[in-house]
Amino acid sequence: MLNEPASFLNDERNEGRGGTGSPFLDEAPHENEDHQLIALRTLVASVLLVEREEAAPNRTTNPGERGDVMALNPESRVLVSFYGRLTTDSEKAYAQLDAALKPQDLLPVFRRERGQDAIHIIQGRVQPAKGGELASLILFVLTVLSVLYLGTTIAISELELRNPALYRQIIRALSQDGSAIFRELWRGLPYAASILLILGAHEMGHYLMSRRHKVAASLPYFIPFPFGIFGTFGAAIRLREPMRNRKMLFDIGAAGPLAGLIFAIPILLIGLATSYVGPVSPGGLVEGNSLLYALAKVLTFGRFLPSGGEDVFVNQLAWAGWTGLFVTGLNLIPIGQLDGGHVLYSLIGSRARRLYYPVILIMGVLVVVTNGALLLLLFLILFLGRIYAVPLDDITPLDPRRRMLAVLTLVIFAVVFVPVPLSQSSATIVERVPDSSITLPVVIGLMWLWHNRLHLRRARLRCGKI
Repeated sequence: MLNEPASFLNDERNEGRGGTGSPFLDEAPHENEDHQLIALRTLVASVLLVEREEAAPNRTTNPGERGDVMALNPESRVLVSFYGRLTTDSEKAYAQLDAALKPQDLLPVFRRERGQDAIHIIQGRVQPAKGGELASLILFVLTVLSVLYLGTTIAISELELRNPALYRQIIRALSQDGSAIFRELWRGLPYAASILLILGAHEMGHYLMSRRHKVAASLPYFIPFPFGIFGTFGAAIRLREPMRNRKMLFDIGAAGPLAGLIFAIPILLIGLATSYVGPVSPGGLVEGNSLLYALAKVLTFGRFLPSGGEDVFVNQLAWAGWTGLFVTGLNLIPIGQLDGGHVLYSLIGSRARRLYYPVILIMGVLVVVTNGALLLLLFLILFLGRIYAVPLDDITPLDPRRRMLAVLTLVIFAVVFVPVPLSQSSATIVERVPDSSITLPVVIGLMWLWHNRLHLRRARLRCGKI
């Protein structure tokens, strides 16, 4: 889930640009300027006890924190900022100001800076871009063909175990005529349907929640990759408007992974129940374990696999389910513009940035351990990890219900993350616990508790006083 168009609130390129449609402040001063400023002061004073005012032309520092990203009009600019203390509920205050400023093409931005509540008035509201439906459709069709191809290769490989004669017949036909693969694509339907259902549910979770909160978003863009181990690089939607507050940030960010899991888990269980268990061949690839995947195998087979030189040879459904869990775990890494980053930021605000360097360090170690299997993800985190989709109102906290769901979502990350996605099998495999499957989530959890120990201690003291 990406924000589009992305504008940094601290991007100095936006300063000095003009805007239109505002009766309060214009770029060039004129005789009515004092009245316009008074109108803004009066409006803001209805929700904020103003202690300090800072006009944009005299600004030495830009509002917001470094790394704040919002979907703003490229022509947007900060007009004036007010600092003080809110005199009413922040969510209601924002709704009141936004309704009053909207007809004037002005936008309020709420921040808490240096112990004060700050209200920045932005000139130039977002006009959401339209289009992209044709590109979305073309990419979806290409992705369908891509995952069909991969599913077919899995199906043919399964035949080597279940029907060797048919397997040899298909291989002979393919060696004589490469185009014969198109006649076999129907065999990949189980994988194609399953993975598209999981990824589609994930992206539609984001999309439908965006529509519910009246935030403009594109249709999902699926990314084909026929020669990869998943047949696709996943999918994404593009948010075309900024999110109002942390409640929206959480709802939209968490809806995707949770919706995808609703389908991934039953598909995985059905796939495991119909997969073959047998001796492991040396040099083959073994899919990594998460806590949830390990539990699913125990529930299905009554024992942990691989063990005793045997493992489960996942069929199309099981591979789609495992892929769904793997993708969900990657998306829920609590950093940057990943879904987990949205969830963590909605829960603890700007303190979420403290995890950036520790997560980079841990991911670097995992890249070495996995012989580069997670290198692409490390680059993604380096690129997006310090950029957070900060809502317009960054003061309003999550309500208790959403706070509980946010914690649950981070727990889900701990049980679905696969730190070692693939490894080579050996001739003898001894029984073991999951492949360090709790390493990253547990370490991140401990670091989060360490960074927030003072806040937790204060909370206990407040509870004691109550």
